[in-house]
Amino acid sequence: MRIVQLANFYGPRSGGLRTALHHLGAGYAARGHQVVLVVPGPRARRERLPGGIHRITVPAPLLPGTGGYRAVDPWRVQRLLERLRPDAIEVSDRLTLRGLGAWAGRRGVPSVVISHERLDRLLAQFLLPEWAARAVADRANARMAAAYDTVVATTSFARAEFDRIGAGNVVQVPLGVDLAAFSPRHRDPALRADLADGAEALLVHCGRLSPEKHPERSVDTVAALTGAGHRVRLVVAGDGPRRPALERRAAGLPVTFLGFVPERPRLAALLASADVSLAPGPHETFGLSALEALASGTPVVVSASSALPEIVGPALSALDSPDAFAAGVTSVLAAEEAVRRAAARARAERYDWPSAVSGMLTTLGAA
Repeated sequence: MRIVQLANFYGPRSGGLRTALHHLGAGYAARGHQVVLVVPGPRARRERLPGGIHRITVPAPLLPGTGGYRAVDPWRVQRLLERLRPDAIEVSDRLTLRGLGAWAGRRGVPSVVISHERLDRLLAQFLLPEWAARAVADRANARMAAAYDTVVATTSFARAEFDRIGAGNVVQVPLGVDLAAFSPRHRDPALRADLADGAEALLVHCGRLSPEKHPERSVDTVAALTGAGHRVRLVVAGDGPRRPALERRAAGLPVTFLGFVPERPRLAALLASADVSLAPGPHETFGLSALEALASGTPVVVSASSALPEIVGPALSALDSPDAFAAGVTSVLAAEEAVRRAAARARAERYDWPSAVSGMLTTLGAA
C-alpha cells in the first residue's frame, strides 16, 4: 500500500509529533509499504529519510507567535494528494487539515486521523469558559469523527471527549518509545555532576516551552523545593515562545536552560543522568518525552489531570500546584535509587514502536 502521512505544525523542533511520525512511517516501510510524509516547510523539497520514508515538504508561511511552526494551505495538500494517489491517508492534524477526511471519503480512500490533543482542554485554556469549550469541542469532534473512517486516540484520556459524544469509530492505539536509544545504559555520572553543580538532586524538564505545556510549573516546583531547604537543580531542555518569561521567572533559582537539544544521544544521556523528570502539562494526551525519561530509568512526576498517569502510573502523578509537584519529587527521591530506576524502565517497556506500528497498520487496513 501507499500510505500518505500528513501533518502541519511539524518542524525541526516539533518534538513528539515528529518522533511519532518518523517511527510509525519507518515501521510501515519496514513491513513493505510505501510511505510518503507530507509536511510544511520554508521551501519545496523532496527527500528520502532514514527508514525508507519519502518526505515531501510543501512551502508554507510561518505562523506568528508559535515559535517557528508553519501550516500549509489544505487546498495545496489536496492537489498534491491527487497526484500521489494514496491507498490510505493518516492525518496528524485535526484543525488545519480537518477537511482531508471528506476528500478521502469522496474518493474511496481509507482515512485515519490521530487525535494528538484534547480540543476541549485547549479551548478552555485559551478561548472559552469550560462549558462553552466543551460544547464547541463536542460539535467539532462529531464533525471530524463523521468525516474520517477512524479516529485514533493514544490513551483513554485522549479518547474521552469522543466517547462523550458517542463516536463509534474511535480506536485506541498507544504510541511507543525507542527502548534502545533511551536506556539506563546512557547514564553519565560526570555529566550529572556537571549539570547538578553541587545540588543533591538533578531534575529535568524536557519539552516545548509553550503556554499549553505549562512549563512554569517546573520552575515553581524548584522554588517550592528550595524554599523547603532541598538542594536541587533543574535543567530545562527545550525552547519555545515561553522561554523569555520562564528565564525571568527563574531568576535567582537553581535553573539551567539548555535550549533545544537536537542530538538524540545527548538528550538520552541527559534523561538517563537526571534523578527525576517533570512533566507538568495538564493537557498531554500521551507524552513521549515522559516515556523517554522512563525508558532512561528516570522516574517522572506528571500532572494528574493529563493522560500521563496512564503511562507512568498513578503513584507518580501530582495535582497541578508547585507544592504538590514538590511533594511528588521528594517522594520519588525517598525511594531507593536502584528500585525506582528499575521500576521506571519496566514501565516504559510496556510501550514499544513495533506494537504501535502493528496497531496503526490494522487501523489503516494494511496489516
